[in-house]
Amino acid sequence: MSARVILAKLRHRQSPTREELVWFATALADGRVSDAQAGAFAMGVCQVGLSDVGRVALTLAMRDSGRVFSWNLDGPVLDKHSTGGVGDCVSLVLAPALAACGAYVPMISGRGLGHTGGTLDKIEAIPGVNSQVDEAKFRQIVMQVGCAIVGATDDIAPADKRLYAVRDVSSTVDSLDLITASILSKKLAAGLDGLVLDVKVGSGAFMKDLGQARALATALTKTANASGCRTTAIISDMSQPLVPSLGNGLEIAEVMRVLTGQVIGPVVSVCAALGGVLLANAGLAGDVQTGADAIVGAIRSGRAAEKFG
Repeated sequence: MSARVILAKLRHRQSPTREELVWFATALADGRVSDAQAGAFAMGVCQVGLSDVGRVALTLAMRDSGRVFSWNLDGPVLDKHSTGGVGDCVSLVLAPALAACGAYVPMISGRGLGHTGGTLDKIEAIPGVNSQVDEAKFRQIVMQVGCAIVGATDDIAPADKRLYAVRDVSSTVDSLDLITASILSKKLAAGLDGLVLDVKVGSGAFMKDLGQARALATALTKTANASGCRTTAIISDMSQPLVPSLGNGLEIAEVMRVLTGQVIGPVVSVCAALGGVLLANAGLAGDVQTGADAIVGAIRSGRAAEKFG
């Protein structure tokens, strides 16, 4: 098998087989594929598209190109991913609220992308906080606190790291197949039992209309569930910021106001919706509404603030 054969198939508008996609992802990680070939692959996938089976195969192969975590904990391992928006600091409230409700949240987050702020950039606005920790420290935080928000190490989905870099310069960032594989390869590497996806739609999101958001939500949930991780997507409104002050340090200040009960606004509503689904899916709540109430209760009682601290 070779990159040239796979690229020739794409050029003739034929979708690669599962085995070919696995080979290509592995070759991305170990350097057998050049940047030029990676760019041609991205363009080919953008033009031809992948089947549902192919999308799962590429996602899992990119996940397995690096470190995949496994856990032995006394509760479910859960996580959330947002497609990004303005003033979206939900992760900083939801992760500790989930931990306060009995879940473990090993959240591997990212930095700002385009006009959207990154969770790592926000948490590092707190003096002395470092989001880049080694595996031993990451595990220690998750086990002791119940949640951790950290940056990905170089051995998490290295195939995605290579492919993402060429997607940016080859104008293939908006490929539904490549977006799906990129998001899920990193999230599934955390060894999750359950995942909820916050797919943003509106003027402050990457997806501007409901049709685009639904297509992405469908692709992500079908692929994640077929990959063995119970996943639900929620489409949420991003036609205005979720907090009144924008900027890394300012958003941390807003998070503190939410966690200490000074503000009950859109951030809490989104956290309740996402957390309710996660807790219900994981068996930590009888239904979605009970789970949502538990998330709000963890925030209002101050238990989520204690976890954040």
